[in-house]
Amino acid sequence: MAKKITGYLKLQVPAGSATPSPPIGPALGQRGLNIMEFCKAFNAATQEQEKGAPTPVVITIYADKSFTFETKLPPVTYFLKKAVNLKSGSKLPGKESAGTITQAQIREIAEKKLKDLNAYDVDTAASMIAGSARSMGLQIEG
Repeated sequence: MAKKITGYLKLQVPAGSATPSPPIGPALGQRGLNIMEFCKAFNAATQEQEKGAPTPVVITIYADKSFTFETKLPPVTYFLKKAVNLKSGSKLPGKESAGTITQAQIREIAEKKLKDLNAYDVDTAASMIAGSARSMGLQIEG
């Protein structure tokens, strides 16, 4: 028989550097989960990714205080900032430009993120990412 699920927990944790400090420790501790077990398993699962990349994780919590987790790819904004070498987006998107990004870079990001996006093909995913780029104040060329 399947375990009874008591809830889900969504966190954004830096890849390869999960520690029991906030926000991980308090979020897991108040649900009675083993914090160090999660940190070790998460760090092992994300060791291939770039260290420190913000990684969304969905933790499934079971009635017997055990858990499973699923990691996702970093957010689109992380990939956009990395592609253009930005610290942050424009303070006034639409009026001030933060930088430029090419269609090829957008398509490359779309291919990486396709499984996490609500899109059926790369072209649709690319248009979603282009919208995120515009909302950050990036100019799209090509």
